Amino acid sequence: MKKTKLFIGLGALALVATVLVAADHIDAPDSMGTTADIADFYAFEPSEGSENTVFAVDLQSNVLPDLAYGTFDENVLTEINIDTNGDLVEDLVIQAIPRNGKMYFFGPVAPSTTGLSGQVMIDSPLGSVDISSDTAIVETTSNGVSLFAGPRQDAFFFDFFQFNAVIGGMAPEGFKPAGDPNSTDDDDTTAVDTFDGANTMSIVVEIPNSMLGETTATNALGLNVYKTWITTNAKQ
Repeated sequence: MKKTKLFIGLGALALVATVLVAADHIDAPDSMGTTADIADFYAFEPSEGSENTVFAVDLQSNVLPDLAYGTFDENVLTEINIDTNGDLVEDLVIQAIPRNGKMYFFGPVAPSTTGLSGQVMIDSPLGSVDISSDTAIVETTSNGVSLFAGPRQDAFFFDFFQFNAVIGGMAPEGFKPAGDPNSTDDDDTTAVDTFDGANTMSIVVEIPNSMLGETTATNALGLNVYKTWITTNAKQ
């Protein structure tokens, strides 16, 4: 089983705090509730003028805080696919797979085969980090790569109840978005974050752009970008 999420990443000329997001909480039944389920994917520069790129992968949405953490499935391989020339075929791959409380990373390296592969690139180790629980653990390698794996607050704001009401033609009169100064917490016309208080299982890689190479792709703003997407590969 292989799940895929597409995302157009930001390149070296991107503006600070500009982030593109692909969101798809609660996937197909065969992956729902597991870390094969891709919730969100973020790629951005950590600061203006930075020569690094951050890839943040959120898996398995709606992980409640009172549940046990460190629940990455050891039968699931997560891949960050990077297209550097705009042909929508991965030129580089970064892999992450959990084993015995640690997340192991491999790449970035050109895969031996593109598309449906899922073979761990054990000859190209990138580093490893203990999977976090209550306290965040970040490991920085000798080549300047920072790694994290563990639960994080779900950053995706969405009001499922009002969404369903709008779709059903039953949106309340005077509906106000969250943060509206005229709304109150007990106002049933105010948006509510359905994911507030819930977590995802996150994998984060901050990596120097020099390890990703140059890119000739551009986005709609004319900025140089990496085209990047996520796949999860579950052992059958």
